[in-house]
Amino acid sequence: MAGRHPGQRTGLLGTGDGDGGIRAQPGTGGIDSGGRAGADRPGAPGDHRRYPGGALDRFHRRGGPGLVPVKGSERPVVKLPANTRSGTREGHGGSESPTSAARLRDVTRRFGPVTALEGVSFDLVPGEIHGLLGENGAGKTTLARILGGLLAPDEGQVEIGGREVALRSARAARARGVAMVHQHFSLVPRFTGFENIALFNGGAWTAKGMAAPDYRDRVEARATELKLEVDLDVAVEALGVGARQRIEILKALMSETGVLLLDEPTAVLAPREVDGLFAVLREVAGAGTGIVLVAHKLDEVLAAADRVTVLRRGRWVMTEAAAAVSAKGLAEAMVGGVVVGFEASRRTVRHTSQDSARAGESVAAVASLRSVNVTRDGQPALRGVTVEVRRGEVLGIAGVDGNGQRELARVLAGIRTPDSGHATLPAEVGWIPQDRGGEGLVNDFTISENVAFALHGKDTCRRGPWLDWAGIEHAAADLVREMDVRATSPAAAAATLSGGNQQKVVTGREFLRSGDLLVAESPTRGLDVKATVAVRSRIAALARDGDHPPGVVLISADLDEILELSDRIAVMVRGRLVPVPRDSHNTRDIGELMLGAQQSGGSR
Repeated sequence: MAGRHPGQRTGLLGTGDGDGGIRAQPGTGGIDSGGRAGADRPGAPGDHRRYPGGALDRFHRRGGPGLVPVKGSERPVVKLPANTRSGTREGHGGSESPTSAARLRDVTRRFGPVTALEGVSFDLVPGEIHGLLGENGAGKTTLARILGGLLAPDEGQVEIGGREVALRSARAARARGVAMVHQHFSLVPRFTGFENIALFNGGAWTAKGMAAPDYRDRVEARATELKLEVDLDVAVEALGVGARQRIEILKALMSETGVLLLDEPTAVLAPREVDGLFAVLREVAGAGTGIVLVAHKLDEVLAAADRVTVLRRGRWVMTEAAAAVSAKGLAEAMVGGVVVGFEASRRTVRHTSQDSARAGESVAAVASLRSVNVTRDGQPALRGVTVEVRRGEVLGIAGVDGNGQRELARVLAGIRTPDSGHATLPAEVGWIPQDRGGEGLVNDFTISENVAFALHGKDTCRRGPWLDWAGIEHAAADLVREMDVRATSPAAAAATLSGGNQQKVVTGREFLRSGDLLVAESPTRGLDVKATVAVRSRIAALARDGDHPPGVVLISADLDEILELSDRIAVMVRGRLVPVPRDSHNTRDIGELMLGAQQSGGSR
């Protein structure tokens, strides 16, 4: 792999105060030679808000030309065009500002009989963070993939920097200054951060296939400019999730980038890492890059974004300044009505199923592990884990991905046999895996066929030794309706569904099982607000169901979810299960424990 040239520096980067910026290609407009947003755009009135905890200064937009610095902030402020608050162009989102970093005009995209986007227009201004919201299947990912060159529109136009383009591939999009950071990182685990960055960027290499002598300096300078703290000399597999994400962002921004697309970037981050990510995005936006933030967590979008666009069932619904809307208003715009239980789901309170146990009453264990050890790729993944899961309780397992949660879930689900130790499990276990496509579904099977995996033992779905497909299809139709799965019918193949709708099928199917234990790995990851409320309500109800409710193990990096649903909480830290005292059941204390898993030695 690429060698290191003499005199290269090592260690953490990004602590300097670089003032450089991204320069626009000639004729694109919007970013001047100093890396600032163009001063020829009209302004719009606005406000000054801070991210909760004071981590970030928001843009302060005022009337008049040019840039207006935010008092106490180091970065320039992007002035949004005056007509961006509600998307005035023919009722669609976006303005007619000539300085758009990217614009979609009346874009339609179909997948067979399903219309993913219908006549959608979207405008991204240089230097803004633009939140993109919608229910599962609303078209968010399709829109981002069109901008990223991964999909071509069936109808409509794509413009980058004011010029109409035909983006036939991700490589073509990168050549136009568009980069995308996916939720699942595209890094080589055994390579260092620098090697991954160099591998991705063609300009890093000489004709002899060696890293250019000055490329290391360029990477370090870019990290310093963006205040990105990265360790370039450590193998990616030894880094925590937050550090890997910073490598991905730096990798994407090493070439001239006017548009940065991020898909669910906070899904696996601890709370303090979310603050750090948003600070980095502000630096990137401050250099003139327009950022599209595809997300489901409404509070985070409102904290980070300057504007938000909502899609519903493939159509544009609204584009507003983030300061002008609330999380409740966004949720209602996403679903087209009131979200029942939305406010209740935001209150992290759970004191129901285990009150009797806390009063000293004995509750039977439905599953237990004793001194369980498991290895992964020759390295310890679970280290002496001992735990009981009690009937009628929700045991919340928090932690940053990569600390042993995957192996713990597989042992509890009966998928993985411990290398040593003892596991006692019930006869039937429900399992909602994190990898819905790879482990939760057979993608070539229909929805009904996938649902059959949970019903084959039920009398209502059997006729003697044979499966009763009429009963199974009826159950699948009920699931599609109750979980609001966006599909043409239960006969649709799982592969034709969006990621969020696949998650609904897997989750709804496992709720149909009648086992004594449910293992749920990130059950609401990738779900929209309405589906999230529904799934969390079902989990809470399941643990109170009748005289013999199952025990539930909830494994999630979403602390709001853990705190809302759990009776007991533990944190996975480098393969060990650390119980959290009841007086530490709060975001700050649990978040610090989660971060300790990385600070004490990486993600293993």
